[in-house]
Amino acid sequence: MQIHADEIMKNIRYLRLLAEKYPSIQSVATEIINLQAILNLPKGTEHFMSDLHGESDAFMHILNNASGVIREKIDLIYGHTLSRSDRAELAALIYYPERKLELIKQSVPDLAEFYRINLQRLIEVCRFVATKYTRSRVRKRLPEGFAYIIDELLNTNYDNTNKELYYEQIISTIIDIDQADAFVCALAGVIKTLAVDTLHIIGDIFDRGPRPDIICELLQRHHSVDIQWGNHDIVWMGAAAGSPACIATVMLNTLAYNNLDLIEDIYGINIRPLAVFAGRTYGECPRFFPHLERGEDPAGEDLALAARMRKAIAVILFKLEGQIILRHPDYGMDSRLLLSAIDPVAGTVTIDGQVYPLCDRDLPTLDMHDPYALSAEEQRVIDHLRRSFLRCEKLQRDIRFLYSKGGLYKCCNQNLLFHGCIPLREDGSLAEITLDGETYSGRAYLDHAERLARQGYFAPSGSPEKQRGEDFLWYLWCGPCSPLFGRAKMTTFERLFLDDEATYEEPRTAYYRFTDNEEVCLALLREFGLGSAHSHIINGHVPVRSKDGESPIKAGGRLLLIDGGFCKVYHKRTGIAGYTLIYNSQGMRIAAHEPFDSTERAVRENLDIHSTTTVFEAAQDRIKISDTDVGREITGRLAELNLLLQAYLSGVIKESHVSGK
Repeated sequence: MQIHADEIMKNIRYLRLLAEKYPSIQSVATEIINLQAILNLPKGTEHFMSDLHGESDAFMHILNNASGVIREKIDLIYGHTLSRSDRAELAALIYYPERKLELIKQSVPDLAEFYRINLQRLIEVCRFVATKYTRSRVRKRLPEGFAYIIDELLNTNYDNTNKELYYEQIISTIIDIDQADAFVCALAGVIKTLAVDTLHIIGDIFDRGPRPDIICELLQRHHSVDIQWGNHDIVWMGAAAGSPACIATVMLNTLAYNNLDLIEDIYGINIRPLAVFAGRTYGECPRFFPHLERGEDPAGEDLALAARMRKAIAVILFKLEGQIILRHPDYGMDSRLLLSAIDPVAGTVTIDGQVYPLCDRDLPTLDMHDPYALSAEEQRVIDHLRRSFLRCEKLQRDIRFLYSKGGLYKCCNQNLLFHGCIPLREDGSLAEITLDGETYSGRAYLDHAERLARQGYFAPSGSPEKQRGEDFLWYLWCGPCSPLFGRAKMTTFERLFLDDEATYEEPRTAYYRFTDNEEVCLALLREFGLGSAHSHIINGHVPVRSKDGESPIKAGGRLLLIDGGFCKVYHKRTGIAGYTLIYNSQGMRIAAHEPFDSTERAVRENLDIHSTTTVFEAAQDRIKISDTDVGREITGRLAELNLLLQAYLSGVIKESHVSGK
């Protein structure tokens, strides 16, 4: 008891604060019993996805079907009692309840009977997915309006004849008072919420696909999500912060993939000054035509103007990049000062000591006496775009969400999550990066890089910290030691202005030569304080060529590369349409998804995304909450509560009693 007394007195101020929440021996004891029991529940299901790239329809479906988990539950419950088509319809009802009900009402003759049958089925599925949670946890996930009724139905004992009519009457009344649709939607929402406990997005929500904003909205409504920033996210974050170079990059990428609808219609960015300037300054630019990889067939005039705009913003970008490189010699990017390497008379450019002919010599705004200075008109264009990006409420809301829920990496349940890479030397050891006179490596470098990225957005406007942070946000997009880029250089200039395709190569950094090296992966895990037998690196960024036999499971299972080509433009390269890594109490498995057709067909024809699942790490004993980060937090909480209990029992702290109770 002396040990307890010493410990109690050392923590007496905190214990008195804790006693305000637990004012009696009974309240402390109840919480200890509750937490001790929770530790023995199965761990919650975690899903990991990466490189969504604006494919909102496919992502929405994957969220709705929980990467195939909900259909698995339906098949387990009804595999021997319902036909395949009935199970598919039940799944579609869960995925898209509002839209599915609209169709059903047009074809079902006895709607009351349909509701009666399917409400029972939905309750059964909901009960099944709720079994690994405490009743209190489930209650917190229930929609406010129907919480009491759903709680009653989920905890129904159908063998209890005394309550049989009571439960039947609940269902009948729901139907009679025209609340069946709302109740179906509520149950479907609870099922989807309980099927996945936590969602991890391993980067690249933005670019290529048409609607990253919808993905952001879906994630903002998700009950538990975290995000590891990708290189395509970070450049949008820089643009929202007001970085001119990041804004020009976003515009260039958007024009390259003919996705101006996102800029103009969704985010309300006015691009007219750019269009007017480009149309007045540049002639025909066939080399700058957008990539039409999504089957678009735009009008010729629109395509020609988009090409001019793409060229105009590209030249602006190369000037802005040059300004950043000159401001930061420690970035080590002098070799990318290509505008000053142009010989306008000969029509050539010198890159890494080699002279190449320019395929487009029309550069009317380039002043070789000051090649990185914007012309007056270019400055007006970028100033206008900057104001538009800063004033766009929807974009700022999405980017603030990325900042609030995101970071460069996350350590979670003994796994290390990041999008791109950890900078390494050629021998696999940690590379050292010097910034502003300080040298960093490994975890310390990523921590410093994240601080700079946050400064770029949150530091006071006009401050040196703001400028430094904005510049570094651009560096994270394309810098040779960026943990998000992972390549020696970005050859945008070469692709746009040179015919020699050999110059387009963007060599990967050393990290990618060690992704199958278990020893290096173990060393990286130790660098981040992770050393269990079940620790993994989970990252994306580089599409896995599944069709060529490449496996996402690397380094003896220590590294999981889960970029399966979610974006449509990658489907031919990967042979699939994305991965979901599923980590539950039974172990880890990877679901490889086939391409998604359309939401319309999914609703009308009960089509689902077919997913092939590979189990690669099965737990010998079922993983409990006690084995997780949450479990470690609960264990710490139990130690505090036990100390408070001893303080009560020893008389050091008195119980508080409310009069009349």
